[in-house]
Amino acid sequence: MRLDLTGEAGLVTGAAGGIGAAIAEALAGAGARVMLVDRREEVHETARRIGAEALATNLAADGACEEAVEFAARSLGRISLLVNAAGVQARGPLIELEDADWERLNAVNLGAAFRLCRASARLMISDGVAGSILNVASISASVGVPGIVGYGATKAGLVQLTRGLAVELAPHGIRANAIAPGYIRTAMTEDLLSDEDRREQVLARIPLGRIAEPEEIAPTAVFLLSRAASYVTGEVVHVDGGYVAR
Repeated sequence: MRLDLTGEAGLVTGAAGGIGAAIAEALAGAGARVMLVDRREEVHETARRIGAEALATNLAADGACEEAVEFAARSLGRISLLVNAAGVQARGPLIELEDADWERLNAVNLGAAFRLCRASARLMISDGVAGSILNVASISASVGVPGIVGYGATKAGLVQLTRGLAVELAPHGIRANAIAPGYIRTAMTEDLLSDEDRREQVLARIPLGRIAEPEEIAPTAVFLLSRAASYVTGEVVHVDGGYVAR
């Protein structure tokens, strides 16, 4: 079955690089009109490369999420898709993390996702659009990972947000799902994977025995957002090489 998103339009956050960029490119390749959103100016170059549009903004700022959705709707004509892939990390033992670290994690990983979901859902409902929302969670929402306790907590919150949205928005024909990537080769994991000992420890936990590329996450995202998954909502799909299964 070909995953055809012709006629669909939406925004992808965290889309300057990594998983967000890979998902945005895959959506565009499947025929969707896409608005890439990221705080980094590089998002414009990524958008040009894949033939999409872009907005550089800090989603943690007051009103930024609502403005991003409104801008995307004006530029694309409608909003039927939302991908929350923006995320930040704060590595270190819990006892060493500052309140500022925790507040930053919440502001981006959960707060911005909540506001983007709310703004997009309001628009979809008012326009009578049976849309689809995809939140990018993490394996750390399902298993304890030392050194990223705060990050895992925000991703667990994102999973529960997804499930609640799925039930609440179903009467409007709007679906909500999440993917939970494992260890993916991105800027966020660069420091970890550059340490040979730590990399080997990670690989020993992954049944498939390797680190994935961002492009390996994108097909699952396209499926969940497409009409091929029309009866799938409230699900969290782990794309982790078997990490959580072990």
